This record gives sequence, structure tokens and C-alpha cells, in this order.
Amino acid sequence: MELKVIGERGQETAKLQVSDMLFGREYNEALVHQVIVAYQANGRSGTRAQKDRRQVSHSTRKPWRQKGTGRARSGMSSSPLWRGGGRAFPSSPDENFTHKVNKKMYRAGLAAIFSELARQERLAVIDSFSVDLPKTKQVFQKIKDMGYSSVLIVTDALDENTYLASRNLLNVLVLEVSEVDPVSLIRFPNVLLTKGAVSKFEEILG
Repeated sequence: MELKVIGERGQETAKLQVSDMLFGREYNEALVHQVIVAYQANGRSGTRAQKDRRQVSHSTRKPWRQKGTGRARSGMSSSPLWRGGGRAFPSSPDENFTHKVNKKMYRAGLAAIFSELARQERLAVIDSFSVDLPKTKQVFQKIKDMGYSSVLIVTDALDENTYLASRNLLNVLVLEVSEVDPVSLIRFPNVLLTKGAVSKFEEILG
């Protein structure tokens, strides 16, 4: 499997031989869906809460007598059937949203995403990515010269200048290898990997 290596002007300069296990894997849509759903679910804080009929602020007085009114019988206005009453099955703040995905499945899901990006020609390799000063304009110009408007850049080592210069760009995200997640990979239309990042991914996922 080969990936194209591009220069500072976006032109193809060479081909990089990469692992077929990582960049040439068959796309498994069900596995990728499961990995992405699990990743998003595990990021939920679980702080939502609703009140049941014991917790809502209502009188315990019977709204009307049991018989003779022609209306349905009712015990108190905190009933879940009433507007403003408590919920029958309320959400609790300690609800657990986590999904179990083992390491082998997670790595296979990332490899499937990388492979699909390579097939769609949305994945490219660069020698390195850094800027001299923590200036957003430098990163913006670099990406513009390469022909991208929205891109995820994965580097083997993220220096402080590059981090500070890229964090204010809405359609640009620069991450280290250890920070890459499946949602970020599918969120951007294009992905750039440094050669060092490719080597690390092959070591971890290949």
C-alpha cells in the first residue's frame, strides 16, 4: 500500500510505502459505527436529572372528592399524568452511559477509517508540520498553500508554537498520535499525517 507525500504547495513529491493492515483494510461499517457510538457515549458526563413525584413541589391534598364529580379519580397533583407532575421513570444524575469496546475492536475500527480515507484519497502524508512563531496566520497560510480549507493534521510531536497558532482556527485541528479519536478522523474532509505519525500508527495499530 502506498500513500502520496505532498510538499508545501500541495504537489505530490513521492510515494510512501505503508502497512496494508493499517491502510489497506476492508471497510467494516458496523464496526466503525460501534466504535464511534461507544466513543461518544463514553464522553457523556451523566449530569442530567429529573424529578419524580416525591421530589416535585406539590400539595398532597386530594384535588377533588373521590366520587360524584363526574371526573376521573385523582389522588394528588404530583401524579405523572398531570402537567407539572413528577416523571414516572426519571433520569438520574448517576446514570451510566459507558459502552464496552475492547482494544482489538477499537484499533480495528481506527484502521478501517484510515483505510477508507486512503481509498477516497482524503489522506495524505507530509514530512513535518511546524511553525516558527505562535501566529495563527502562519498556520492558515501553510494550509492554504497546500490547497486545504478544512483539515485534520496528525503529528508525532506537537510543539507549543504549532499548538498555540492552530487552536483558534475553526476548520483546522492539530493533534498528536495519542490524541487521535475516530470522531475527529471522520469529522474533517481531509487528513494529513506526518511521516513520524505514520510510523507510530503502524507500531500501535499495525
